[in-house]
Amino acid sequence: MKTIVILAMILIPVWTSVLFAQVIRGDSKTGRHLYEQQCLRCHGANLDGNGSDSKDLVIPPANLQSQKSRSKTDWELLVAISNGVLFSPMHGFRGKLTDQQMLDVLSYIRSVAPHDITS
Repeated sequence: MKTIVILAMILIPVWTSVLFAQVIRGDSKTGRHLYEQQCLRCHGANLDGNGSDSKDLVIPPANLQSQKSRSKTDWELLVAISNGVLFSPMHGFRGKLTDQQMLDVLSYIRSVAPHDITS
């Protein structure tokens, strides 16, 4: 019984933080507009990585519809949006977009490709 209580004391805060980490506080309508301006050429209209500029890139843009991308936490995606992805053409938007605008883009991405924790 003591083991169960200790385990519950450990798991409840962990799961609570995971659930709260998935709360998006952005506006998907504004995010769509920003996505179309900043991301569409590489990631494409369907968020599948097949934008008009993607064929010219040595490393293809992420398919945001893929299971791999959809299994990432909002925090992981926000870090990529903010700081870029090392050794890839994905540059960071920190300084180009405000924190709220990056949350808006994330909200749009999640509205089209929702988080999926099954992987």
